[in-house]
Amino acid sequence: MKFRKKKSGNRLMSRPEEGKNPSRGVFTRRALLLMAAQGAVLGALGERLYGLQVLNGSHYAKLAENNRLSKRFFAPPRGRITDRFGISVASNRINWRALLLAEETTDIPGTLERFAQLVPLEPRDLTRIEHELRHKRRFIPIMLRDFLSWDDMARLELNMPSLPGVLIDVGTTRVYPFGPLLAHVVGYVAPPAEKDVVHNAELALPGMRVGRSGIEQTQDSSLRGQVGSVEMEVNAVGRVMAELDRDEGLAGDEIALTIDSGLQQQVLGRIADQSASAVVMDCRNGEVLAMVSNPSFDPSLFDSGVSQAQWIEWTNNSQTPLINKAVSGLYPPGSTFKPAVAMAALRAGTLSPSDRISCPGYIDVGGTRFHCWSRYGHGSINLRQGLKYSCDVFFYEVARRTGMDAIAATSELFGLGAKLPDIELPHVRQGLIPTPTWRRKHGHHWNGGDTIVSGIGQGFVQVTPLQLATYASRIATGRDVQPHLIRSIAGRTAALADLGHASGMDMPDHFFQDIRAGMYAVVNEEGGTAPKARLDIPGVQMAGKTGSAQVRRVSRAMRESGHFNSANLPWEYRPHALFICYAPYDAPRYATAVVIEHGNAGADVAAPLARDIMTDTLRRDPVNHREPPGQEVAQAEVD
Repeated sequence: MKFRKKKSGNRLMSRPEEGKNPSRGVFTRRALLLMAAQGAVLGALGERLYGLQVLNGSHYAKLAENNRLSKRFFAPPRGRITDRFGISVASNRINWRALLLAEETTDIPGTLERFAQLVPLEPRDLTRIEHELRHKRRFIPIMLRDFLSWDDMARLELNMPSLPGVLIDVGTTRVYPFGPLLAHVVGYVAPPAEKDVVHNAELALPGMRVGRSGIEQTQDSSLRGQVGSVEMEVNAVGRVMAELDRDEGLAGDEIALTIDSGLQQQVLGRIADQSASAVVMDCRNGEVLAMVSNPSFDPSLFDSGVSQAQWIEWTNNSQTPLINKAVSGLYPPGSTFKPAVAMAALRAGTLSPSDRISCPGYIDVGGTRFHCWSRYGHGSINLRQGLKYSCDVFFYEVARRTGMDAIAATSELFGLGAKLPDIELPHVRQGLIPTPTWRRKHGHHWNGGDTIVSGIGQGFVQVTPLQLATYASRIATGRDVQPHLIRSIAGRTAALADLGHASGMDMPDHFFQDIRAGMYAVVNEEGGTAPKARLDIPGVQMAGKTGSAQVRRVSRAMRESGHFNSANLPWEYRPHALFICYAPYDAPRYATAVVIEHGNAGADVAAPLARDIMTDTLRRDPVNHREPPGQEVAQAEVD
């Protein structure tokens, strides 16, 4: 019994205390760890919420607001271009167009089919529409047709119930009131290409146009203006719910040209149907008053799209209507180059005004005979007579004595074969006054015959009509006059290179007097080559120089046959006819250069044309205190 009691007692002593769980300590530790983890998570969330709502609250509120708002941009009106009298030569006109909102129709093919029955769609329009339908969201408008006529709009409005998703919108189109008359100067605009949009996303906006030629191209950034914008409230998928704010942007700058549109019209009237170019400059300040290149083209066609047939017609035309011949046409200057050769000789000291050179009608150099235009020669003549009679042999010899390097250096000072940086046009060509170094660079040897023919403006010599007008202006004034076309931009007057600012040409004035005297004799003295250029204005004389530039070599046998007449050649083989001049002789104001392609004889064709152009120019001179003829009519046409 005692043993059992003891055992029983031991059993009682080893029993745990009532109410205690042996796993309680382990559970409590887990709970503490869980609570600590929860606390850490809640602390992190609290810190994050504090950062979002307190520290960065305004930033995220702005982001949320931006998600609710959508800002879209639209094209501004393009800047106007005027002539020197404020007459519009490029402006804008309201353009109505049809748009399609795809989300507002459940049958796009049916809508397009009914639309095409009312307003025809070209295959290229359908291709473009299909492309935009695949790549644009359904609530973004797609242009169906641009440049709707009043009849087109009337038919569409009448049938709107059967055209779900179609709406009429208003934009602008570029207008050129003078059409082909100023196409080469003003230029034209066209829709931007894909490469344009890559560099400037704003150009993707409907109605945006890019200048592709003339002033429209070189001054495109000023004319384009600043894009406008509209701020709208949109829903979660971007659909417009309301318009909140609108900024109309800024129209492009207005540009005033130096061109006199009335004189431009008169010059073109004088040229008529000839393939020719003419430039009239104010030789005191370089303002280009007229720049005509004929034939021309209608610049408005590029805004709406040129047809393939029209493009083929232009590009196949041998008279190159798309090219501005005044700045891009390269021609051998012929005898108009002789004053520059004479000046080079005077500067180099290889000729003096009194030196005499004998002309028997030809000169033999290196086994080759070079002929004078006069079969019987001019006898013994000096510089004044050499220019007056335009003696080829005289200038063959002068060029041989002087050398081509000196001739090229002087020519560049006159603007021949040189860049004219102040002219605000694209595709201005530099021309060429060749030298022995230039010839060697092209893998050929320069010989004496190259210098001889260059002395009369043939061979490799090439210049533009604008360079010829600049050349005449610099002879007239003795100053480095720079041609330019822009008078003001947004009312800010452009800097003029007048005689107070144009620099001298590093040539003694008496050299200029010798050249001018010879050019005076060309027009006004008996025996000069351009009696047809004399002005019929009392007390006003003009100085000038003729030129006939061969485009095909005439053999010695043909010349010596006595029966050769270039007028009998096919048109494309006849010489170009050129004339440069300035007037009045005693107080130069204007200079003119005329180039008639394949016109044959400068004295017979180009000189009378230059006379008529100079007469028109002088009669429009504002010094006479008369309104320019035709200005009122031109303004009425624009309005």
